Amino acid sequence: MKAEDVRAKSDDELKEQLLDLRKESFNLRFQRVSGQLENTARVRDVRRTIGQVKTIINERRLASVKAS
Repeated sequence: MKAEDVRAKSDDELKEQLLDLRKESFNLRFQRVSGQLENTARVRDVRRTIGQVKTIINERRLASVKAS
């Protein structure tokens, strides 16, 4: 997912997406251990997207702290 797409979402949408990505990461880890994981690149994509979402949430939080 592109950073532009992530930045266009609201804070609530980002929190929801982060929760969904964490659930997907959990499921992918189980699939990897049990040998059922077919698309190994998806693990990397999910981890990277989680990082992007957390970074943007933190940037927005810091911006609101500085503004007040």
